[in-house]
Amino acid sequence: MNILGIDASGIAGSIAYIKDNKLIGEYYICHKLTHSETIMPMLEHLKNLIGLELNTLDAIAVTSGPGSFTGLRIGVTTAKALALALDIPVIGVPTLDVMAYNITYTPDRICPIMDARRNQVYTASYKWQDKELLRLMDYNAIDLDELLQELGSQNERIIFLGDAVWQYRDKIEAELGDNAAFAPSYLNLQRAGVLVDIAQKEYEKGNTVSASDFVPMYLRKSQAEREREARIKNAD
Repeated sequence: MNILGIDASGIAGSIAYIKDNKLIGEYYICHKLTHSETIMPMLEHLKNLIGLELNTLDAIAVTSGPGSFTGLRIGVTTAKALALALDIPVIGVPTLDVMAYNITYTPDRICPIMDARRNQVYTASYKWQDKELLRLMDYNAIDLDELLQELGSQNERIIFLGDAVWQYRDKIEAELGDNAAFAPSYLNLQRAGVLVDIAQKEYEKGNTVSASDFVPMYLRKSQAEREREARIKNAD
């Protein structure tokens, strides 16, 4: 089984290739450049380095959201274009799931948080049970204060990760005290290497979709859409 993974859902971008349960290669960049400048060059470089023949791929995996509207569009468009050209399916994996899988086999609750602006975060929470990662709440865009109040009522240790940690760590620690823990930097963001590992399991279950039918998960409207609706409402 050969799967190529593409992640452009957040501030980092990455490409990975897995073959028969073995991660063959991964490219990861989180430094100033935009995904439009990095995703295709990373793919070309990885392909040339490892001699990857795209026509041997069984599926294309992509982080399906939530995340950056621009980043998701770049990642999803790239994945769909490749899948259409190769006549293979797409495997979409929610970005928050990919992040949560960074933290393995801990008894603690895992809570990825992605910055959604204006004190809001994209989030869900997870816990390992019998070697399976269970999602405990729906994917959500929620005010951080509301989230922390809800998590604080659980009175358990929680591991936070995601780009919103950089902005809100002090607030989280002040609210949750010793019950708050944080992933190290190399596990803090979503990575295509984790994406393809999840995707191969989904492929075996038959959880694929045609490229033409695949759509990302945004959770809320873009800022441009919200501003347009506000203008229309004010005009009325």
